[in-house]
Amino acid sequence: MRKLLTICFAVVLILTFASLRAHAATDVTGTWTASIAAPDGNGSFDLTFTFKQDGTTLTGTVAAQQGEPLNISNGKVDGDKISFNVVFNSTTISHDGTINGDEIKLSTKSSDGNFPASTLTLKRVKPAATPAAPPKAVA
Repeated sequence: MRKLLTICFAVVLILTFASLRAHAATDVTGTWTASIAAPDGNGSFDLTFTFKQDGTTLTGTVAAQQGEPLNISNGKVDGDKISFNVVFNSTTISHDGTINGDEIKLSTKSSDGNFPASTLTLKRVKPAATPAAPPKAVA
């Protein structure tokens, strides 16, 4: 009976730690880029997402090539899921997506029916390598 109890306890511990690991939030802090088709269908433009994650809370900005960056609101990261809103010209654009390593697949929808829903793929910008310091001269 004691051996069975020990095995059950071990299984419970394993399942507990496995589920914690599965639900651990992926850290998306950093810079991400994407291209999105222009609303008129002529060409595309680049977007830069700057995320700051604190636990499951997500803050940051979204910037286009022109104009001021827009603040992210209601940002959340839950495991491999991400969501946030951006307000542009009194229109709220909701973003929901899935994180997969250095890529995020986002779906967007707008509070304005004239603004079409879309999908985009964000790619993490890798920090530039810091050059090695030159060797110090020996005196």
